[in-house]
Amino acid sequence: MSKNIQQIVKSILKPLFLVCLVVVLALSQADTALAARSGGRIGGGSFTMPSSRTYTPRTRAPGGGYYAPYPGAGFGFPFLLPFWGIGGGFGRLFSILIFIAIANLLMQTFRRVSGDGEEVSYESNPTVSVSRLQVGLLANARSLQPELNTIAEKADTNTLQGRSEILQEASLALLRHPEYWVYAGSSNKQARLNAAETEFNRFALAERSKFTEETLSNVNNQLKSVLNQDALAAEVDNPTDLIQSGPGEYIIVTLLAATLGKTTLPVINNADDLRQALRQIGSLPRDQLLAIEVLWTPQSEGDTLTSDDLLAEYADLKMI
Repeated sequence: MSKNIQQIVKSILKPLFLVCLVVVLALSQADTALAARSGGRIGGGSFTMPSSRTYTPRTRAPGGGYYAPYPGAGFGFPFLLPFWGIGGGFGRLFSILIFIAIANLLMQTFRRVSGDGEEVSYESNPTVSVSRLQVGLLANARSLQPELNTIAEKADTNTLQGRSEILQEASLALLRHPEYWVYAGSSNKQARLNAAETEFNRFALAERSKFTEETLSNVNNQLKSVLNQDALAAEVDNPTDLIQSGPGEYIIVTLLAATLGKTTLPVINNADDLRQALRQIGSLPRDQLLAIEVLWTPQSEGDTLTSDDLLAEYADLKMI
């Protein structure tokens, strides 16, 4: 009789255990969904060689005449004597042609060696710097999110001027909230042009992989927005909830820039270092910018980034 009771109990407990297991798995999936992190992204650019300027002001040479610091633009020596005893206008013309040929050769060699002068001489495979600057702010800086959203919605990411303005505006938005700075970090990588795009994409993908979804993006003038229905419903039910933030909630903003030449952001140890780095990356010359990205999380107003999330995904940031 007792054996029958044991069999009955086992037959009841086995399906009950399976039901509990399904419920636990479902709840764990629900927790993962609730912990989804939204992200914003602004970016654009091209890793192609910019064309050289077509005009350079000529400069008066010592001893008379003019020269221009690029090949084929004339030569600054005064031609007083003909070559090889050839007199008259023909001899003078011949000497001019010889001097121009020699000048072209010398100037091309000089440009390859030094790269100095008013006219920018671009190498076929120059050095490119890829810089990353990250700032962690307390989530109380809620006005930062609408500022970044506005930049994303209005930015022209297809032009040099537009991309330069994006970096300036994003840097200014961060500089306006120093009271909320908590964490920061910078990194620099230099590579030749033919390898720089790979380095830049590696940085960008590392940051994008930390988002569950890019809920707002403007990349190469392709504006995409995903409406967060949960946040919208919460706003309708209780608008004040969205502006409340817990003590362990943060916003992370990442600035990426690829520039011609050697650019080095300072190591971030304190607020002054961060201020200097923000000013530096925000004032990069636009004719040196190849590509930029601005990324931030959370992007949706109802989303949060907890201290556990920050430690797990942004462990390399320093407290400032």
